[in-house]
Amino acid sequence: MNEVVHAPIGKLPQNGNPLVAHKFGADPYVLVFNGRVYLYNTDDVLEYDEQGEVKENSYSTINRISVISSDDLANWTDHGVIQVAGPEGAAKWATQSWAPAAAHKRIDGKDRFFLYFANNASGIGVLTSDSPTGPWVDPIGRPLIARDTPGVQGVVWLFDPAVLVDEDGKGYIYFGGGVPEGEHESPGTARVMRLGDDMISVVGEAEPIPAPFMFEDAGIHKKDGRYYFSYCSNFYDGMRPEGSPPAGEIAYMTSTGPMGPWTYQGSILKNPGHFFGVSGNNHHAIFQFHENWYIAYHAQTLSKAMGVQKGYRSTHLNQVFLDEEGAILPIDADMVGAKQIKPLNPYARVGAETIAWCAGVNVRQFQPDGGGQGEPLMVLADIHHGDWTAVSGVDFGAGASAFAASVSCMNDGGVIELRLDSPEGQSIGTLQVPSTGGQWIEVTTPVSGAEGVHDLFLIFKGKPDIELFRLGDWQFR
Repeated sequence: MNEVVHAPIGKLPQNGNPLVAHKFGADPYVLVFNGRVYLYNTDDVLEYDEQGEVKENSYSTINRISVISSDDLANWTDHGVIQVAGPEGAAKWATQSWAPAAAHKRIDGKDRFFLYFANNASGIGVLTSDSPTGPWVDPIGRPLIARDTPGVQGVVWLFDPAVLVDEDGKGYIYFGGGVPEGEHESPGTARVMRLGDDMISVVGEAEPIPAPFMFEDAGIHKKDGRYYFSYCSNFYDGMRPEGSPPAGEIAYMTSTGPMGPWTYQGSILKNPGHFFGVSGNNHHAIFQFHENWYIAYHAQTLSKAMGVQKGYRSTHLNQVFLDEEGAILPIDADMVGAKQIKPLNPYARVGAETIAWCAGVNVRQFQPDGGGQGEPLMVLADIHHGDWTAVSGVDFGAGASAFAASVSCMNDGGVIELRLDSPEGQSIGTLQVPSTGGQWIEVTTPVSGAEGVHDLFLIFKGKPDIELFRLGDWQFR
């Protein structure tokens, strides 16, 4: 059997950025719920011209939001996509879904989740669910914020929402962007507005936020009674007053109230081009997870590694530090990313769609009943000879004796080699995957040498040039 093992593209083992390498994801927004970080992303997908060549990202066909989550900031579970806009979407009145924002609130004793999205730059919609991963419905059947919303006159782009649910249960939405002709220094296009108690209505009038050199990308978080409004500065190439944010950087303002008044503080994250050698728009979300603060942002690192630097973006994560007065210190963006905050437990069932690093594979939605009625599952697919997937920081404890996996195979089967710490690392066992006629079965194999904490690599081998099998989940015993 050919011993080829494919090289990873975009995300190298030991690095945390980009968060996933089997797909893109832009304009990240974070919801922390029940010990997990849920990341909602604009679903960038490669566009092709008539010759089959990748063309510049037009954004015009994006009508889905992708979702990933993690409880350790190293291993990310792919929850697939939310069909937001278009004929098949929850919000059929909308044509696009960009730059999501998510919020959670208990209403009438029940957890409710809200997903806000931009219908291009013409308005903002909202979906609701009783789970952070859906299913989602449109509760109002129209934009939440539109051109006739009080207080939005003068806002060039009605998009890029951010949402805060304060300690008193009141909700606020921040949005806007664009630069009126000649108004680069003071565009006046950022807004904040009260949300109704139901989170699907707005109250009163949108209030301006005087963000210097505002361009897009509203962000909001609260720490120690202080409200932080953050945004991306515009790309004006003329002279800027001293203390102004440079072009395409994340800057922030603070206030003692959710609607202001606001005081400009400074720039905290340079443009992705400064760190990664490929520039573009800057989009972010700042959030707390356990004791630490983090920033999610996007950069074209995966598309750069693929040789298609044409506007396709990937989400990154880095830690944020503040000084004793609460000022945000300059943020270092890099490929190393955030540290894993706890080990992965291999003795609980792990979905194969949970990935730290991979090569060649993809995650696809699978309908277990075949009729489209049951809850869809996410499975590892497009598995070919030499492909692999890996999870980070697995704690085997005193040692495992067996490995079990749920698999489905339409072809002749293959094997899964289990290796520690690298694709060529110590072998702890090999699982034989038989042909199953497309049915899902569980197969097991003995393992030895799996002790302590290691990265775990699953290497797929079999006949070349065919999809070998699909992998549902796995578990050590």
